[in-house]
Order: sequence, then structure tokens, then C-alpha cells
Amino acid sequence: MQDKGASARLARDRPLHGDPSPPSRLHPALYVAEFIGTAVLVLLGVSIVIFMFGQDSPGSRLIPSEGSRLFLTGGLFGAVGALIAVSPIGRISGAHINPAITLAFWLEGKLAWRDAALYVLAQFAGSVVGAVPLLVWGAMGRSVAFGATKPGPDVPAWAAMLGEAGVTFLLILAILTTAAHPRTRRFTPLVMPAVLSLLVWLEAPISGASANPARSFGPALVAHVPVDPWIYLLGPSLGAILYACLVRIEAVRLPRVPVARLFHFHVEV
Repeated sequence: MQDKGASARLARDRPLHGDPSPPSRLHPALYVAEFIGTAVLVLLGVSIVIFMFGQDSPGSRLIPSEGSRLFLTGGLFGAVGALIAVSPIGRISGAHINPAITLAFWLEGKLAWRDAALYVLAQFAGSVVGAVPLLVWGAMGRSVAFGATKPGPDVPAWAAMLGEAGVTFLLILAILTTAAHPRTRRFTPLVMPAVLSLLVWLEAPISGASANPARSFGPALVAHVPVDPWIYLLGPSLGAILYACLVRIEAVRLPRVPVARLFHFHVEV
């Protein structure tokens, strides 16, 4: 009887529904997947940034228009995130690869606090590991601080923080609304390149359009530049909190996510 009871509890263990069984249970495989996914995002995504904007880079010669390069960079960065989401790594953990998205899922009750905290730790650790190989870019990478995000010239910190809050809110709104609707949830990864193309093009001159504290942390550490916590930690967190507040307003009638996953390869119940 005890074995059957243990099996029943194990069958009910649904960490991505915010329902781990027992409540104190941890899920190391999920944290490892987030670590690897975030490392890959930083390595490949920030390499695209360096390729496009580094001094004497091939990207700047091929596409002289800075606005066009911003638009394309946002799309390619989002495509990296989309590929991670549909990969085996993303299928294990839900492919948050962003502390702000994890915060939004936790506020929606789809992650236990222990899992959410360890997701965030894994994401920051993964960002550092993914950023170290960026040193291979050498002088080209150093010319753009190895892709570290920073406010535009003469942009005050409060404006950059609001910019980060805004782009994070819009990114989370687009992704989680698509993930919540039964007819569109399987197409959620396609939202990332489309939305990031526009957001990076519009907002990057203000704050760098990070929308992801982990994405900012690793490159800044490697480049030995400070990360402004008000801009790149608090800003995205405010965006996630704003989404969580909006989705609770009944008059708005936004669908709410059933599970903390960005890609649905089958129907979740």
C-alpha cells in the first residue's frame, strides 16, 4: 500500500503546473535544462550582436543601416530562443531562459517558489558560462563590451528602467497570451523572433532592449562592466509584475497560461 501511495504521489508531480508532489520536492533536471538553455541563448544570441555591431564587423559592412541591423538582430536573437524552446532542452524545463519570464510564471502560480528560485539561479549561472566563450571574438567583441547591454548616450537611468519594463512587459504579454490560447499555443516560439525584431528596433537605443536580466548579466561580467540593477534587474521584474496584474483584471479578458511552458508539443492537462 505504501508503494502504491508513493507511486500515486509521483504521478501527481507536476512542477510546471505549480503542483510538485510533495510540495518540497526539487527537480534538478529542469534546472540543468534552464542552465544549458540560457548558456546557449547568451552564447549564440550575443554572438549575433557582436557580429552585427562590433567594430569592423562583417554585419556592419553587409548592412550599413543601423536600424536594419537592429531589426534583424532582434529577429535572430528571438529565433535562437525559439529553437531552444522546441529543442529537447526546452521541452524539459519549458524554456523560460529568462528570469523575468520565470517570475511571471511564478506570479501566475505555475511554479513553486523553490523551483522558481532555482530556475533563476540556473539562468544566471548559465548566462556566465555562455558568455565566457564570447572572449574568442577578441577586439571585435571588446569594441561592444562583448554584447553587454547599456543605456543609450544621455539616456537617464529612470528612462532606461522604464524602457526595460516596457519591452519586458510586451514580450511576456505576447508570449504568454499566445501560450495560453489552445489554438495558438503550439506556435508560441514563432512569436519570439517577430516580437523581438520590433522591440529591439524601437527600444534598443534607450536601454539596449535586454528584457532578460540573465542575458545582461553574463556579458557584463565577462566585459568587466557594471550591471545597473535598477535598469536590468528591476526594470524587467516590473514588466513581469505588470503583466501579472493585467492578466488578473477581468475586464481585460486575457487568457491565462495553464502551464509554465513556452512550447506545447502536445496538449497539457
